Amino acid sequence: MPSKNPVPTNTRPGSITVSVADIGGEGGVLSGAFVSVYSAPPGTNCSKFDAAAWESLGDKIPLQIGRTDLDGNVTFPLDAGLYVVKYEHFPETPAKCVEVEPGCAETVCFHVRLNVQVTTTFKTANCQDIPCPQPRVGDRVYTTVAFDHSDTLTSHVNLVLPPGAKRVPGSKYSFTKVIHNAGPQEMNLGLQFAPLRAMPVSAAGASGSAPAGAQAANYVLEQNIDADDRDSTPISGNVNVSMTRTETEPTSDLKLWAAIRTSTEALSFDRYLSFMNLLFCGDRNTNSLSAETTVLNRLLQRRFLPFTDTDAYRLLKAATEAFVIVNCGVFTGDPGGIDSDGGVLADVLGYMDRRDLPRPGSERYLEQIEDLRILPYLAIIRRKLPDVPINDPIRADGSLNNDLCDGFVREKLQNPCLLELIWSYWHEEAMQVQTMNAITRRFQNVRGAGRPDPLANVEVNPLRPLNNLLWGYIQDEQHRLTVARRNGEYDHQYGLRLEGRAVRHFQPADSRSKFIEAFHHLLRLCTVFYKQDDDTTVKADAFGVLNALKEVHLILSQGAHSQFGDLPPTARIEMLMQQWLLARPEFREFLPTRVMVAYPEPWMDRVDAMKTVQGWTDTSVIHFHNLAVFGEQILLAIRYGAWSVVFEPTQAFNFARFFRPQVQGYIHAYRAATGVELGAELVDSRVDATLPSVLLQKRLASQQRSL
Repeated sequence: MPSKNPVPTNTRPGSITVSVADIGGEGGVLSGAFVSVYSAPPGTNCSKFDAAAWESLGDKIPLQIGRTDLDGNVTFPLDAGLYVVKYEHFPETPAKCVEVEPGCAETVCFHVRLNVQVTTTFKTANCQDIPCPQPRVGDRVYTTVAFDHSDTLTSHVNLVLPPGAKRVPGSKYSFTKVIHNAGPQEMNLGLQFAPLRAMPVSAAGASGSAPAGAQAANYVLEQNIDADDRDSTPISGNVNVSMTRTETEPTSDLKLWAAIRTSTEALSFDRYLSFMNLLFCGDRNTNSLSAETTVLNRLLQRRFLPFTDTDAYRLLKAATEAFVIVNCGVFTGDPGGIDSDGGVLADVLGYMDRRDLPRPGSERYLEQIEDLRILPYLAIIRRKLPDVPINDPIRADGSLNNDLCDGFVREKLQNPCLLELIWSYWHEEAMQVQTMNAITRRFQNVRGAGRPDPLANVEVNPLRPLNNLLWGYIQDEQHRLTVARRNGEYDHQYGLRLEGRAVRHFQPADSRSKFIEAFHHLLRLCTVFYKQDDDTTVKADAFGVLNALKEVHLILSQGAHSQFGDLPPTARIEMLMQQWLLARPEFREFLPTRVMVAYPEPWMDRVDAMKTVQGWTDTSVIHFHNLAVFGEQILLAIRYGAWSVVFEPTQAFNFARFFRPQVQGYIHAYRAATGVELGAELVDSRVDATLPSVLLQKRLASQQRSL
């Protein structure tokens, strides 16, 4: 029977705390497990509740769904009454009935009969058994995980391997790993138990659709071994000596940076184009569209346009929004901050190995605040305002909650979307938006500035799909962001602004005037660090990089207000739509593109072709695109890192190494676009802080004078 512990409180509601653990074997707990609470019918006798009583409940619609924390516990606040609690994972466990009395906290324990056992043996490199359990460097560890029902739950239970391990062929729950280092070492592995049924995405703690493995219950296992060094072997002759770069310690924010890199790649145009091709040209029932189509179908029931003959554009708009919702990354920190999928894990670890970075350990990065696990930076904000409640405007089923009282929005506090507006700024400087505007003006028979009009032959056939898409795009102009609104937010967040007639009389209320100088100073210090880091006779000093990171983080946090939460994803959706429209094959008939130029994405040659016919800047759109992608990754790591409380240079050391390709790629692209070399040797400590839009205007004027 569940225990009843009275809780000192002035209110009458009670609660149920549910614990899920293995009843035998290793005796571990199951974290991330779904637990549902149902209302028991009147007259239910908890002392006689059994499987038949569970089946008699009829339509089983849960009142609440929660997930267990790292200690295997989850708490449900409930009014007094009778409830049925169900553990929602394999192996299926009988539901339990519990009575909640006013002001009392009830405890329900699910003792899942798993009896997990871990068996470890050692073999030499020649596959010879080691009778004494004392391995040496170069030997192999053979580990087998056994548990009850393993023969019947093969398709529902997955073994998560430790880094560097390989699964034993023919055995799903066995793996082997080579011992590379001497001394005590820990190998983290675990079991993932699938849910009995598909669970709501919002209960999984993700925005949009939960990634692979996010709906599983996790049984974490730790294996400790102690390896000896190999016996020394006498050698003769010439001995070569080599020097390597300075070693560094692993820091927990490596997981966040890996998630940022994975998230930006998930939102790339190539991924978006593949999704749109499957949606419009392929089989919509394919498994690769399951998450996106679920969100898309929900959006199509809520997104409508008050115009005739715009169904194709409405589908395009809703599909783009669904793509961003599903693929916009959120950092949950489990498992280990890196997706357990083999391909993603191998890519991330390989990336770190190439940067000479240690692999992240088992330490946690997220902080526990009340019932939430949130980023350390947001935890600082939460601790500043402990009296502000946390609300849920969106219920577990996706419907809106009528309770919109003052408080923090739980989803934005717990799962901020990893997007940066600087991505949109650099694509706007690349003339992407202006290219689309020129096409839509010509579609409406509005003459351009040139004489004759350079787009005079752009006549879109009404029999082609592009014609109706452009019609809907133009009709919906009043519902899209204006250049003035985007320009105001560029200046509010980064102190960046556009040049042109549409923003000629721009008067901001708040500007980040010091951002460009601080950001360029950081990039400059990173180049100094890289020169020291490449010298194997010097230990590179990262204190300068750390102080620059703290400065940029402070400036970014000052601009994270007003439109910060909604404008960046909206701008990303609208610009992805523009890129997809420009990538349509119909434009090959109107814009003279250079076929032999290897543009990474198919919309790019359309923009460069438009710049040529209009007499705009001749700098390739590729450089602006690189500025957008690299700048977004760098600023995300700075914005959401808790740099204000970091005083040791190790994290800055790892930051500089991890983002070296992005930093050096941004510096090169900035020189190609503006002519300013951010990594050049300086006579004094001042860096170039001129607005990029001013530099681009000067380069355009110089280009026009040379014609």
